[in-house]
Amino acid sequence: MAIIPENKDWTWVLQRPCPECGLDVTAATPADVADALEASLPRWRAFLAHPDVAVRTRDDRWSPLEYACHVRDVFRICAGRLALMRAEDDPQFPNWDQDRSAVEDRYQEQDPATVADELDAAAAAMLADIRGVRPDELARTGQRSDGARFTVESFLRYFLHDPMHHLWDVEQDLG
Repeated sequence: MAIIPENKDWTWVLQRPCPECGLDVTAATPADVADALEASLPRWRAFLAHPDVAVRTRDDRWSPLEYACHVRDVFRICAGRLALMRAEDDPQFPNWDQDRSAVEDRYQEQDPATVADELDAAAAAMLADIRGVRPDELARTGQRSDGARFTVESFLRYFLHDPMHHLWDVEQDLG
């Protein structure tokens, strides 16, 4: 079954807590972001070992495996965007169609153990990058093609919400 593509603008999480997952990123520092993400990784690995990891429990949601593939790719994409912001003046981020990636990369058919290893590797790289951000880089800017603008600081807070929200999604399915 096909999932209806997501078209929400989630930048509002920079101003208020998420009413679904409850995460409040409004005051998160880069260290908070790195610590929270690092602490979430064992939970992702545990979910990827679950026997029902590839089962979609609802028509409008991905399976836990698909969410994990997405989160792995979010780490990769956001690492590239963070690198652009640190290296260039106000770069525009390349577009990424997350729904297209899910279909073309066959998230549903990927091996959960491989995804767990890839997610850990992508997270380790991004966490090193986050921990390497200098205070003088926090105000550097970048923008999406839809016009959403970020500083390094706001980008990291925005980024934190995505993997944590999807972890909450998976917890709803697998507990």
